[in-house]
Amino acid sequence: MSYCVNCGVELDASLKECPLCNTPVINPREQDQKPGQSTGRAEKAATSFPEEKGQVETVKRKDFGLLLSMVVLSTAVTCGILNILVFADSLWSLAVIGACVILWVMMIPLVIYTKLSVYVSLLLDGGAVTLYLYMLTFLTGSGEWFPGLGLPITVLVTGVAEALTLCICKLPRSFLTVALYLFSAIGLLCVGLEIMIGYYLAQEISLSWSAVVLTVCVILDIALITTLSRRRLRNEVRRRLHF
Repeated sequence: MSYCVNCGVELDASLKECPLCNTPVINPREQDQKPGQSTGRAEKAATSFPEEKGQVETVKRKDFGLLLSMVVLSTAVTCGILNILVFADSLWSLAVIGACVILWVMMIPLVIYTKLSVYVSLLLDGGAVTLYLYMLTFLTGSGEWFPGLGLPITVLVTGVAEALTLCICKLPRSFLTVALYLFSAIGLLCVGLEIMIGYYLAQEISLSWSAVVLTVCVILDIALITTLSRRRLRNEVRRRLHF
């Protein structure tokens, strides 16, 4: 008793092809014959089995972006409605809505508009964070910290991120040079943060913990610059670290 390899219908021993789907009936023993003894049916053995493979259509990036956008939008709208109609004691939904705005802005260069410049993307991220901090002022009951601390820190972080991205994209790029740019950015960022925080809290400019971070970053930068300036040393470090 045999069955069709394509549709599975039971076949009579005398049939040469399936009466339902017209697939040739192949005797597995005939495939073991020598090339000179092969029959016409055996020559078609390679094409007698279905060749199509089931595949799931890939999801387009724009469709995925639309799905994520609707999820983020529905979350923000639902929380806003709940805040207005049910939990009206405070404006807690502003924190959720602001987080949704940041998440959506971060999704733009990934799944919505992939041709967006990285510099514009960083500016949009900084703008979203600024909006989020401003919305938090309605929850804290005081907005003095926003122009005095929140906004300057956001501008500083965005500016450092833009400068770091510019160095990586426009200047010579390797493992050592990227490390050099990164340590420099960390040192400047920490110094800027301590200056802003100290001036906001005590109206004075002083360095303490950021000076330690800056010193470490400067030492590392000097070591990296020395390594980059000496070709033999640079090649030796690359061989040792396998990059």
